[in-house]
Amino acid sequence: LSEHLLKQPPTIIKQSVKDYIVDPRDNTIIIECEAKGNPVPTFSWRKNGKFLNIGKDPRVTMRKRLGTLEIAFRNGGRPEDYEGEYQCFAANDLGVALSNKILFRVSSKDIFVLFRHCWYVVPVISVAYLPLNNLEWLIPLLTPTVSHRTVTIGARTYFGPFPSRISIQLWTRGVCRKVAEFPPTFLSPSGSESVKMVLRDEQLLLECIAAGLPTPTIKWFKRGGDLPAQKVKFENYNKTLRIVHVSEEDAGEYVCRAINHLGSVRHSIYVEVKAAPYWLDKPTNLVLAPEENGRLVCRANGNPKPDIQWLMNGEPIESAQPSVNREVLGDTILFHKVLMESSAVYQCNASNQHGYLMANAFVSVLDMPPRMLGPKNQLIKVLVNNRTFLNCPFFGSPLPVLRWFKNGQGSGLDGGQYRAYINGTLEIKRARKEDEGIYTCVANSILGKAENQVQLEVKEPTRIIQAPTNQSAVRRSKARFHCKVASDSSLSTKVTWTKDGEPLYLGGRLKKDEESLTISSVSEDDEGMYTCTVKSEIDQDSASARLTVLDRPDPPMDLDLSDAAARSVRLTWIPGNDHRSPVIEFLVQFEEDRWEPGRWQDLSSFPGDLNSVILQLAPYVNYQFRVIAINAVGRSQPSRPSPRYKTTGSPPDAIPRDLRGWGSKKDNMEITWEPLHDLERNGPNLQYNVWWRRKDSGDDWTNVTTFQSKYIVHPTETYVPYEIKIQARNELGSGPESNVVIGFSGEDKPTEAPTELQVSKVGSTSAKIHWKPVDLSSVQGEFKEYRLYYSRESSLVPGLVVSKEKKTTGFYTTVPEPSGILKDLVPYSRYQMFMVVANNRFESPPSNNVIFITEEDVPDAPRFFRINRRSLDTLYLQWGKPLEPNGILIGYQLIYHRVNGSRLGPQQIQTFLQNETEFTLRLPDRSARYKFNLSALTKVGAGEVYAEESPHFTNEAHIDQVDIATQGWFIGLMCAIALIILILLIVCFIKRSRGGKYPSKRDQLRLDPWRELKRTRHSDEDNKPLQGSQTSLDGNVKESDDSLVDYGEGGDGQFNEDGSFIGQYTVKKDKDETEGNESSEATSPVNAIYSLA
Repeated sequence: LSEHLLKQPPTIIKQSVKDYIVDPRDNTIIIECEAKGNPVPTFSWRKNGKFLNIGKDPRVTMRKRLGTLEIAFRNGGRPEDYEGEYQCFAANDLGVALSNKILFRVSSKDIFVLFRHCWYVVPVISVAYLPLNNLEWLIPLLTPTVSHRTVTIGARTYFGPFPSRISIQLWTRGVCRKVAEFPPTFLSPSGSESVKMVLRDEQLLLECIAAGLPTPTIKWFKRGGDLPAQKVKFENYNKTLRIVHVSEEDAGEYVCRAINHLGSVRHSIYVEVKAAPYWLDKPTNLVLAPEENGRLVCRANGNPKPDIQWLMNGEPIESAQPSVNREVLGDTILFHKVLMESSAVYQCNASNQHGYLMANAFVSVLDMPPRMLGPKNQLIKVLVNNRTFLNCPFFGSPLPVLRWFKNGQGSGLDGGQYRAYINGTLEIKRARKEDEGIYTCVANSILGKAENQVQLEVKEPTRIIQAPTNQSAVRRSKARFHCKVASDSSLSTKVTWTKDGEPLYLGGRLKKDEESLTISSVSEDDEGMYTCTVKSEIDQDSASARLTVLDRPDPPMDLDLSDAAARSVRLTWIPGNDHRSPVIEFLVQFEEDRWEPGRWQDLSSFPGDLNSVILQLAPYVNYQFRVIAINAVGRSQPSRPSPRYKTTGSPPDAIPRDLRGWGSKKDNMEITWEPLHDLERNGPNLQYNVWWRRKDSGDDWTNVTTFQSKYIVHPTETYVPYEIKIQARNELGSGPESNVVIGFSGEDKPTEAPTELQVSKVGSTSAKIHWKPVDLSSVQGEFKEYRLYYSRESSLVPGLVVSKEKKTTGFYTTVPEPSGILKDLVPYSRYQMFMVVANNRFESPPSNNVIFITEEDVPDAPRFFRINRRSLDTLYLQWGKPLEPNGILIGYQLIYHRVNGSRLGPQQIQTFLQNETEFTLRLPDRSARYKFNLSALTKVGAGEVYAEESPHFTNEAHIDQVDIATQGWFIGLMCAIALIILILLIVCFIKRSRGGKYPSKRDQLRLDPWRELKRTRHSDEDNKPLQGSQTSLDGNVKESDDSLVDYGEGGDGQFNEDGSFIGQYTVKKDKDETEGNESSEATSPVNAIYSLA
């Protein structure tokens, strides 16, 4: 309802609370009263039922256009002088509205004293109606704590903890003394039972304070029922039971019980719930048209039941002028056929002994046709599947009937998907795309009609379909948060990013694109919660993720050595900051100043949860240590070095490793070993004791002491076994001896060769060989193997060139009649082989040479297989001969199927002679596809298959067509024509320079370009080969395809990548024909020029 257009009786919209208590120290006291109406209401006040003349008191003012009172005490005066009951009246031409009766009081307090020392209690003076949380004591000498202290206020004794802001005034002091234990007794309340009355909707406080030593514990329960768990609270160590929002169900008997180990005591509190008046049916404003009927209802309840009193414009309705249009029936006023002058403000007062309720309701009589109060032709955008409300505020008197229509069609919208409210709102329970359109609301009454339109658009929601996820990024690396958005295409969206709730300023290291936020070279300051928010004009969505910045740990600190022992020491350190990536390992390194000073070496690794470890050390080393922390990001910088720690020396503990004896010559044996590491020396002057003797000879050990890591025994017999052992020693003693190992003196050339080498069972790829063995003593060393040397000398296929690479294979056997299988041979080939016997260093002389031939086999796959589409209905197939025919080729076999989706059609077979390498297949239709399997044939059978599929047909652009502009003959023809034109121009120029002389008839014949061109064409036609034959590059007809070119040994390929023939057709004239042609010189362009000159 537009207040500036329609008259309206006054309505109270703001007022102070009924029980208004203020602090006397406030300089200004405000009593609020605000109202609305048209015309604007005027305000007046009553104090204690009498008119308050504001103009007579300079301390009291009323705010402009409001009824709020301000009472100022800056220049003196006492707030107590203004205590009383205040009521605000708001009036205009149509009536008077009343506020509640506001009881204004100033808080006052008596100065009282209290002191308790130990268990001694002193009474204090009472406090007048002062809220407990506003207590302020005078001297802060004893501050309350949560211990069990006792305070008495008036005649009541309380146990702590005390309310906040308490300090006390010293009055007297008791003396601390030891108190004997005694069973519980109640200090408050007294007796075995008491009664408590509480008002509905207020809070109930029940208190039980008991004395006793030890201090009793308090427990509560309710007879005949459970305590209301949702509303009950226990405070002050269970001494106080608090129930908020009391209702009638909370009435009953509550029992508190005090218990200590000496006994218990009970007290029953009977709670009665009374009720100040509360509304059942509060009167509401009533707008009527002339001659209409209506009613005001004022129903309230309470305990005891409240009395209902009606007032009209602030005066009892009984004293108002009687009206035949109004009838009062208890809590209801009926209005019959109202008149324009029936407008007024009515007050309903419901009261009982516990309080009262006051409500204003106006009756406004208007005569007005329907009108629309909202904006015209609104466009409303809503989200799909959302509950939607279309508002159409209207007014009229009498009240119009409003109906909704969609797109100007059909009956009124109400029911099913739609619900129409009496205030003009249309609810669409779940908006769908089909609900889009123009909705019209029409208000009708006897005085006319009014309408308005609302256009509804239903949009897809804006949502984040790929939300950012929590990330851990290493410092100086790159972090990226994804935020992919989906929204209605007709809505513009904006994506913003925040960090920890604050806007992000993009640029520099922070870059945003449509779907992500990238942070380059992250630092610790970048850590936090990142939120992506996408907004459209009707909705928004957001998603958050946390960035954790990781870094290598800081180096450990404060290295300390303790628990020193001969070969160990305890190392302790303080770990550094792990930078949010836990340390998983500590690496302890050492440096020693004797063997490799300044070089840090790894000693041991320890789990990341340790910071004190025992280090196992080597003797005779001057150590210092450092520690490196390792986490998932990497290693920390090394810590500062520890103090040095020097271990004492001892004899060697280690045995030299890798001891062996071997002959570098046929008459010696080298004894070698791996020298001890520097940290294994254990003392100064490290040496090695070496012993040896001939195996199984029974000889005494021969020994030598050396600083080296090798010793040569010389002279020795050829390939004799020796027993060897070794020991390390230093100035402090000798170490343990090694186990005995077996070594051998040097080897010599074998003296015998294998004999009677022969083959049997020769196949296409393998052959079985036999030979007579040698005497193993003739090997003069360790028998290694019988070594066969073989090579492929030639192929039996005519013209096929092969590699004569020599290959070897070994046979380890000591049987009397040895044999073996030679594998991986090439079929249809001639091989040569011989055999030797070998030790570790030498080979014997060769055996007899053997030549054998492998059998024919199936060929390898064709060298290439190409399929091209020359036209819409043909496929052109080409292939090359196998690199290894493995026999004499007798032809080729082509097996093909038509492909229909995933199925194959019937098999078709085509065979070709050995010199045929192409095939043209006519297609039944342009979309036909085929699968081809091509193999070469020998008399043994078909060889390896080369499989291909025909290309897909897409359009005619993919067909291989010969471009005439790129053909050699066409280019030659064009060049010839250009040259002839050039000659003609030169001739014309020469004739012109001679003064216009004309050539003879013979010269004209020679200069006729068309005749020359015709003669050239005729000559070319005479030298063309027969149709269907192929011409080689030198003009000779190719008679045989069986040449080395087919095997890759020479010649250029005649086909391009797509298989088309690109050779030029050139024809040479026979020598005799050329010499016999008298006009050949004249047909030459150069000769023609000279002849004309």
